[in-house]
Amino acid sequence: MKFTDGYWLMRDGVSASYATEVAETRVEDGRLTLYAPVRHVENRGHTLNSPLLTVECWSPAEGVIGVRSSHHTGGVDRGPHFTLNSSPDHAPKITRDGSAVELTSGALSLRVDTDAPWRLDFRAGGRPLTSAGRRGTGFATTPDGEHHSVGQLALDVGELVYGLGERFTPFVKNGQTVDIWQADGGTASEQAYKNVPFHLTNRGYGVFVNHPGRVSYEIGSESVGQVQFSVPGQSVEYFVIHGPTPKEIIDRYTALTGRPALPPAWSLGLWLSTSFTTSYDEETVNRFVTGMAERDIPLGVFHFDCFWMRQYQWCDFTWDPEVFPDPEGMLRRLKERDLRVSVWINPYIAQKSPLFEEARERGFLVRRADGAVWQWDLWQAGMGLVDFTHPGARDWYADKLRALTRQGVDCFKTDFGERVPTDVVWHDGSDPELMHNYYTQLYNETVFQVLTEERGENEAVLFARSATAGGQQFPVHWGGDCESTFGAMAESLRGGLSLGLSGFGFWSHDIGGFEGTPTPAVFKRWTQFGLLSSHSRLHGSKSYRVPWDYDEEAVAVTRDFTRLKHRLMPYLYEAARQAARHGTPVMRAMVLEFPDDPSCHTLDRQYMLGGDLLVAPVFSENGTVEYYLPEGVWTHFLTGERVRGPVWRRETYGFDSLPLFARPGSVVPFGRSAEGAVYDWADGVTLRVHEPADGDHATTRIPAPDGSTAAVFHTRRDGDDLTVWAEGATGLWHVQLSGPSGESTLLTARPGTEVLTARLG
Repeated sequence: MKFTDGYWLMRDGVSASYATEVAETRVEDGRLTLYAPVRHVENRGHTLNSPLLTVECWSPAEGVIGVRSSHHTGGVDRGPHFTLNSSPDHAPKITRDGSAVELTSGALSLRVDTDAPWRLDFRAGGRPLTSAGRRGTGFATTPDGEHHSVGQLALDVGELVYGLGERFTPFVKNGQTVDIWQADGGTASEQAYKNVPFHLTNRGYGVFVNHPGRVSYEIGSESVGQVQFSVPGQSVEYFVIHGPTPKEIIDRYTALTGRPALPPAWSLGLWLSTSFTTSYDEETVNRFVTGMAERDIPLGVFHFDCFWMRQYQWCDFTWDPEVFPDPEGMLRRLKERDLRVSVWINPYIAQKSPLFEEARERGFLVRRADGAVWQWDLWQAGMGLVDFTHPGARDWYADKLRALTRQGVDCFKTDFGERVPTDVVWHDGSDPELMHNYYTQLYNETVFQVLTEERGENEAVLFARSATAGGQQFPVHWGGDCESTFGAMAESLRGGLSLGLSGFGFWSHDIGGFEGTPTPAVFKRWTQFGLLSSHSRLHGSKSYRVPWDYDEEAVAVTRDFTRLKHRLMPYLYEAARQAARHGTPVMRAMVLEFPDDPSCHTLDRQYMLGGDLLVAPVFSENGTVEYYLPEGVWTHFLTGERVRGPVWRRETYGFDSLPLFARPGSVVPFGRSAEGAVYDWADGVTLRVHEPADGDHATTRIPAPDGSTAAVFHTRRDGDDLTVWAEGATGLWHVQLSGPSGESTLLTARPGTEVLTARLG
């Protein structure tokens, strides 16, 4: 929200007060409290009739410093709150040096000169990170009388801002106004399904605003040298999180707000959907599944979208008996074909659903202040909203899902959760403004817990649309409703890269686009992109997404890239384990892997898939693509071509390929099987070694599908000699060396071989 009118004036009807200096300092229990008047105090009379801000500073974990600025503290805290993890043994240090007081946590420090004008200086390793200066801490009231707490942190020259959830606007957020407010706005607007009040910059730090409701950001858009954030209410709390690298920032942020769970290995295979409003029954499903098998396209998951239930009755969690008269038998028959099953749900109960009256009588639906159930006709006629703040409602909803898992359903597409009213009363008394964004957390957590309990640890997976901070704990999330165009494909990628820089490890999108029917070119290019994403789903709205509906080349592209993804599973699942351990996304913005290369700081049409594969999707009808390769010799993963960077390239690709390059010095494990996502990835694995420099040492871990480690390989180059050591490898394994002209050499180690040596050059 903008409060000022240019540099000197305030907007009509707006009044603002900002911390001016420090009147008093207290240090107690590792916490620094500053009392800050909003005017310069020259005598005792100036302490009267004027606000005093209370600014508390502390550290919940190493490298993280929290700041809470409050005006009036006597309000009622109704919640909800983000669940944050602190380090119980962490002890920050507070020191004084003359008029300066400093709070230090690891390499990060907050310094305040109590004799100088108000300024919070955040530093790391002896260099400044950011600061809250003249208008950095305060509050404003708007013409409607609403009180907003305001924070401002300085931007350095050339400093770029990323994150704030899955946003489809420009990837670099400088110059934008962003409201953290859940909305069902598709991928072509400034609205977002996944709003996260966390941003990071290319200067070594991130900032998390600990407020589950609306947070309004002005990112160099009101004061061009500042990131401003404001929240309704009497206080604002934020955490400055030091890296210094982007990966370390995300590691610390997800340690604070929650790590992503490790999704099951089978979920990385290809998903096929009925699509949304298309006509389908078991015969249609069988035709799709059989068609994929006949065309040698391995399929892992079949998804039933909304109309698996009766129209006007979403959700009643009951198969439409006229369309699916034998659901248990159908699910059993799909399982016999080695398929997992996903079904669509949402958190709404339509008035025609038999469950509506049951939920109403038991108080499980959100109510208005007069006690009536909140209802509207947007989406489902007369629908109500499940009140997940009610423990009984959560158990009731979960029991409906348990029944489906026991029928044979393996996972749920948790759609919606954004259109949450604010003119309601919640069972636990939560603030409706705060619950608007936070509702999705309770919704997805409820469903994820059911799957964890019913299927076991590391077997739960969602296909979720909405999320907020902490939602990364319940993967996977997909990008929502996009058009079937190249432009929408590009905006989807921007959203996914922003979400990855907001702590979400796994992300997907509708292959081919959702709205409309893609041209064959769009479908084939989106299929390449989708199968080089963490999760891959063919899905649409009014038209099917089976590849033979487009052309025979689409069949070949789907088959080849599905099989490629399966052979990459030992590599991809190790990237998934990194996401679960550190929050590092599987699909990584270039700035995440190359923070010291300024050319990578703004790139949003390419990404790193894991740490070692660069992907540049093709967004043009004629196959032309522009992409950038950082320093070193990169190897095209499909052709063996070697290209020395740094370099920008403009090329034209056929539908059988795209820019897919292995990083210089990388060792990419390539599985033996293309038939499915789940197999013994260590048995028969090929280590594809790409241009190691003299003295390079690489460690390659091969996971097992249960998330454990199956084998570890160490690769070292000394001069022209390459040596590979194996730990735990019980079967065959291979080493493939790329040559200067695209040729390769394959060396095979028999079972039991622990060391393999090769001559380079």
